[in-house]
Amino acid sequence: MMLERILLLTLVLSFLIAVLLSPIFIPFLRRLKFGQSIREEGPESHKKKSGTPTMGGIVIVISIIITSLFISVTYLSLSQEILLLLLVTVGFGLVGFLDDFIKVVLKRNLGLTSKQKLAGQLFIAILFYIGLRQMNLSTEIIIPATSFSIDLGWFYLPFVIIMLVGASNAVNLTDGLDGLLAGTGAVAFGAFAVLAWYADLIDISIFSAAIVGAVLGFLVYNAHPAKVFMGDTGSLALGGAIAAIAILTKMEILLIIIGGVFVIETLSVIIQVISFKTRGKRIFKMSPLHHHYELSGWSEWRVVVTFWFVGMIFAVLGIYLEVWL
Repeated sequence: MMLERILLLTLVLSFLIAVLLSPIFIPFLRRLKFGQSIREEGPESHKKKSGTPTMGGIVIVISIIITSLFISVTYLSLSQEILLLLLVTVGFGLVGFLDDFIKVVLKRNLGLTSKQKLAGQLFIAILFYIGLRQMNLSTEIIIPATSFSIDLGWFYLPFVIIMLVGASNAVNLTDGLDGLLAGTGAVAFGAFAVLAWYADLIDISIFSAAIVGAVLGFLVYNAHPAKVFMGDTGSLALGGAIAAIAILTKMEILLIIIGGVFVIETLSVIIQVISFKTRGKRIFKMSPLHHHYELSGWSEWRVVVTFWFVGMIFAVLGIYLEVWL
């Protein structure tokens, strides 16, 4: 089968699995009373979302696992890259699942403590790094649109850890509005699917396409008004996955551009905290940034679509820097 058809099949299969699984999981989650608790300090308009089933990220992760394994075994081969990507995606997804479980079942609204969550992320990141060393992956990082590279040597370990933990938390912060993360995630992973394909890294392209299909299938039920939220189960899994893809494709720095929306959301939180602690004043009406626009009078759907569009601009810019410069 032509590689292009395999890529299309991956996208369609993952999409269909997510679309077909969601109507099964949503009532199940509702019966188990796995409903989202809305934080008191959040926007007033979000209070009506309380009780909406969360942990829908389980559907995304299952779709990614089934699709990537099926396509790899059937048409390609089960490579080390696929196994490492699954390790990070499932591992970070499990950390998110524990966080969600504590929130919705044990009724502790903040979930895992920051130290507990970090410990889980560090453990998965170190396992991933060990896998990289066994593959003899280069410890160089390449500066986009240039011929320059920097060999980090042993410092590549902390670099990998910072990337995985940072990206997972950045993506997690973006998951605050109906369809926001699913849409921006589909765009970012789509960009990496194209770039991995262009670099002849077919396995990684297939995995990226599986994620695009999964989040688009989930978006059918997550678009405003959302019938289900992905929770930390989904957002941490996606954040870890996109960092792992960037590392395996040797496009680590390019992740900052392609994931520009995630970076901006994170910076808005950092700026807000620093400003409040040093000046006693807030820069934004609320952080992350998407809440600022909500409280400025934008409808939720307008904020989401705008962020999708900005994400597309970043994705195109990333592809342009890597392919044409």
